[in-house]
Amino acid sequence: MYALVDCNNFYASCERVFNPRLQHKPIAILSNNDGCVIARSDEAKALNLPMGAPIFKWEPYCKANNIEILSSNYPLYGDMSQRVMSILAQFTPDIEVYSIDEAFLEFKGFKNTNFNDYGIQIRKRVLKWTGLPTCVGIAPTKALTKVANKIARKFPKQTQGVHVIDTHEKRIKALKWMNIEDVWGIGRGLQKKLKAKGCTKAYHFTQLPDQWVLKNLSITGWRLKKDLEGQSQIKLDEIEKKRAIATTRSFEYTYSNVKDIKERVSTFATICAEKLRKQGSSCHIIYVSLRSDKHKTHSKQHRETRAVSLSHPTNSSLIISQQAVHLAAAMFQKGVKYKRAGVIVMGLEQTTNQQLNMFYNQDPKHQPLMQTIDYLNAKYAKHKIKLASQDLQRTWKMRQERLSPRYTTNINDIIVVK
Repeated sequence: MYALVDCNNFYASCERVFNPRLQHKPIAILSNNDGCVIARSDEAKALNLPMGAPIFKWEPYCKANNIEILSSNYPLYGDMSQRVMSILAQFTPDIEVYSIDEAFLEFKGFKNTNFNDYGIQIRKRVLKWTGLPTCVGIAPTKALTKVANKIARKFPKQTQGVHVIDTHEKRIKALKWMNIEDVWGIGRGLQKKLKAKGCTKAYHFTQLPDQWVLKNLSITGWRLKKDLEGQSQIKLDEIEKKRAIATTRSFEYTYSNVKDIKERVSTFATICAEKLRKQGSSCHIIYVSLRSDKHKTHSKQHRETRAVSLSHPTNSSLIISQQAVHLAAAMFQKGVKYKRAGVIVMGLEQTTNQQLNMFYNQDPKHQPLMQTIDYLNAKYAKHKIKLASQDLQRTWKMRQERLSPRYTTNINDIIVVK
């Protein structure tokens, strides 16, 4: 059996844990630089605040309806997510973290287990230890856990937030209830094909011939169909090392000074280098992109990408930052107001198993230096030790005018009980 544990309105719920004033109030969470709405509480959804709404257009509507607007507090959300996942790992060693707020669990060898009671136990422990509400869907396959979880979320009073699909009758009833567009893995393109075949419910999809599904929806669609039929074809994903690592961000404001661009690119490159070292990899290729603000149509526009191939693989922040800054400076054009930049490192290989070059290799002092920097940053504060080319005060420069305190990751923001 599998389970899908999903945190309800995760971003809004994290804010409510530390600010009870927000309980039962409509909440909207904004994207980077306070651009648009990326998360809503159920109360905000009921007021028809659309996902992706540009806040500069919808702010009067939010004020009129008393919708609380907050900037994204990613340190808080990330820390709360880790706490939830560590709790879930106590219930089974087989866990796949699917996103920041949901995870698949596999129950191997759980014979004679009352899974409804087990799901309620999971919910209660997560709620008690973190204050975050969840819903749990349990079924014989991953695709069916998605269906079960949606039922638990839709009917909280009847299900107590837990729904188990453990019989043929429950499976058929659930599939006949779920619309085809709500099925996990069915995108807009597949929806058109399936609706043209008369599939409006998940159940109709399972009644299609296997040959037609294989021909028109590929092996991925066939596996999904079998999963919905109760035959497990989609397994837990194993953690794999990334083939490329990217750090891309929009700037707090538009930059037209090459020094500002260099500083941002240096910071992004350093973050990529840290991620390389964390997974024990080195890169052969560094790719940098610059983009002006496309919304300012009256201004000069420029969008360019460049890459450099290294003579030897590296994960040194010094080398990666130096090469990335050099590419950014070469692309920079005067008079352009830049809004976004990105650094991608590619051609990854294991640091402990790489082909060395007889004539060109990095300075052997870099490796112990990077290890010392990583150690100090981990011990004292993240990004405490930086390169001289970086801003020593801030790592991410974003407009966050409505940011809540970092209750769990900054000692200065910790709650004081009086």
